[in-house]
Amino acid sequence: MQFQSADTIISQRAVLLLLAFLTLLLYFRSRARWHNRSRGLPLPPGPKTLPYIGNILHMRKPELWKAHRELCETYGDIVHVPVMGRRIMILGSPRVIAEVLDKCSSVTSDRTQSALIPLSGQDSNFALHPYGQWWRRHRRTFWQHFLPAESERYLDMQRDVTRVFLRKLLARPSCLSEHIHYTFRAAIVKAVYGVAEQDDQYVAMMEKVLEVAEVFVPGRYLVEFMPFLRHIPAWVPGAGFQDELAGFRRATHWVRDKMVEKTQEGMVSGETSQSIVAQLLERVDGTTAADELDVIKGVALTAYEGEWLQLIASSRASTYSTLQWFFVAMVLNPDAQQKAQAELEAVVGPHRLPDHGDKQNLPYIDALIKEVMRWVPALPFSLPHATSEDTECDGYFIPAGTILLPNTWACLHDPKAYPDPERFMPERFLRDGKLDPNVCDPAQFMFGYGRRACPGQHFAGASLFMNIAMVLHVFNITPPLDEQGKPIQVKMQITSGLSSHPVDSRCTITPRSEMARHLIMV
Repeated sequence: MQFQSADTIISQRAVLLLLAFLTLLLYFRSRARWHNRSRGLPLPPGPKTLPYIGNILHMRKPELWKAHRELCETYGDIVHVPVMGRRIMILGSPRVIAEVLDKCSSVTSDRTQSALIPLSGQDSNFALHPYGQWWRRHRRTFWQHFLPAESERYLDMQRDVTRVFLRKLLARPSCLSEHIHYTFRAAIVKAVYGVAEQDDQYVAMMEKVLEVAEVFVPGRYLVEFMPFLRHIPAWVPGAGFQDELAGFRRATHWVRDKMVEKTQEGMVSGETSQSIVAQLLERVDGTTAADELDVIKGVALTAYEGEWLQLIASSRASTYSTLQWFFVAMVLNPDAQQKAQAELEAVVGPHRLPDHGDKQNLPYIDALIKEVMRWVPALPFSLPHATSEDTECDGYFIPAGTILLPNTWACLHDPKAYPDPERFMPERFLRDGKLDPNVCDPAQFMFGYGRRACPGQHFAGASLFMNIAMVLHVFNITPPLDEQGKPIQVKMQITSGLSSHPVDSRCTITPRSEMARHLIMV
């Protein structure tokens, strides 16, 4: 029995030694493969991580754009922050963003395919499609209608929508946010679908789709990092996200399908025949009708809602959030408002509203718009990119499948490019009364990067100019008043999310004169 026990012990030790040997063999083999794959280059540095969950606590910090900048100040322009098994790298400077997302765009233009995309109904939005032929097909169709020359077709429509916006502000100035929603929604829906606002269901569904942006705030839903949770029924405790995402999914599918149907109905009478969807439908070949219709629905959906994703076309992030911040900026910076109004009086005069043809003669208005975009960028981060192949930058290895987060806010608050960046100062873009070409244009960061850059930025820029120039020409924007008629001090506070909005955008909006009131009502 003693010999048998000794043999057993020897056998157990042999098995343990064999397992240890195999473990070491697999470890060194894995290290050798990684070394060959990375060519000996290290991953970028980053903060310490917790087991499995990685840096998820960092990703849940308020004002994440500032937290990311602090990491870059500590570790460098590229910082590695893995979260629950996913490699995430922060790109913290214009130089690194250009190196990775522009110069290496052939391998850094992919999108991570999160479970949130189909759960929220966003699998039709080509801004979220993986980089490939299907995405290129949608992108090519989109570009045809939002090139600079094509965008000029929509100037009259944008002017008409802005005039309605002015009348709404005059009638109910306290409903600012609602009116800004209108001016974005009406312009893009008219251009894309040719449809005017209709019933309450229409408005509710369109608004619900725009809210889907917050679904993609990093770390908001665990299902983003644990895809198997998508199969848990909504009635299970803790699975309330299923009902929430289902609401977004229903609204998105309604907009995707019903709005194209409304365009088709209007084509019979010619009401919608000038819209983008109508022009695309007229080209549909009967042999590939179903396939082409899917592309049209996807392009139209992206034109409407993709703005918050990539500032695509005239974006809510550009037109909605930036317009909100414009009103806050005017309340907090009355000197800038007065200078803009003085320029409008000198160039446009009191007897008409400014038009897009006046833009070249209104450099201060142009500079003011640039400063609003820079001061609080509508999207502190562009929609994340992903690498489709291994690449490198600054001597660091960036593996395929890495999520890339460009910190747009940090670029637009770089004190080297924009001295005293927290201060609202349109003059930083001017020299000798003209736009200074040596100052970096915020549009280079606002509308995305590389091959995923926004094709509709010209439409967005025209819409912003029309709204801001007309509002300043006919309205004074001053602090809100309390019940005693005394000014309330407005503080600059930013919501935390994928897009940035002011916590408090209250203000007092009054016509500048009786002539201004007349111009609004004409």
